[in-house]
Amino acid sequence: MKKTKKIQRSSLRSSKDNHMILAVDIGNTHTVFGIYDKKKLLGNWRVTSFVTRTEDEFGALVTNFCADAGISTKKVTAVGISSVVPSLTDAMQRMSRKYFNLDPLIISSSVPLPIKILYEDPTSVGADRICNAVAGYEKYGGPLVVIDFGTATTFDVISKAGEYLGGAIAPGLETAAGELHRRAAKLPKVDLHFPKNIIGKNTVQSMQSGVLYGALDSMETMVRRISKEIDDYPTVVATGGFSELMAKHSKLINKHEPTLVLDGIRLIVEKTMSKKK
Repeated sequence: MKKTKKIQRSSLRSSKDNHMILAVDIGNTHTVFGIYDKKKLLGNWRVTSFVTRTEDEFGALVTNFCADAGISTKKVTAVGISSVVPSLTDAMQRMSRKYFNLDPLIISSSVPLPIKILYEDPTSVGADRICNAVAGYEKYGGPLVVIDFGTATTFDVISKAGEYLGGAIAPGLETAAGELHRRAAKLPKVDLHFPKNIIGKNTVQSMQSGVLYGALDSMETMVRRISKEIDDYPTVVATGGFSELMAKHSKLINKHEPTLVLDGIRLIVEKTMSKKK
């Protein structure tokens, strides 16, 4: 009787020709997939973070995305996951093992990082914030403030020496607008774009002005306060779903990096792979 060769699973697959990384950023609102060929991002795709999604749904999504882009999933040598949704982390781990035969690297403060985390409890720093800090520092050095405009608006501060100093967390634009609608019976849902005037002439314009200009002024004041606290003026990098919108209206934002979390996942996975060689 012919014996079946047992396949060994690992967090990476050795190959001289192939070095593709699947980076997965699981956020509260959206999950973003990115495929890297070395440092080049070949493609990225965004889906809704339904907590009921299964490993097979994720597997089908990734397979179809790659097929449409002409990317062979067989060339993927490593999978990295940044997640703030534990239930989806488990599903994504199973997807990686089932569809790529790879144990994914789950990003946290416990994996090898090129920056030092000075938070009181490093394990409480979100994986997305770690990835933003790593990628931002790699690209621009320090001092640095990375502002992620997502479900929450987060500020991450990195020193000139590459130390993650901490930051701040505020309600995101969509979160703020949604709560106004939810808690006030007569306030409608609104599209989030800047109105022409600060003084709104109707309820929609008034809400847009309050949410967007309020968030813009708050963000710029926070950057100025941070710069005084670190006694230096930082490079300010914007990322996240509303980063392009905010960057267009703020002179304090120096750089716009829409795929910063994915870039951070790639960098951390590469560092881990190099340590295992």
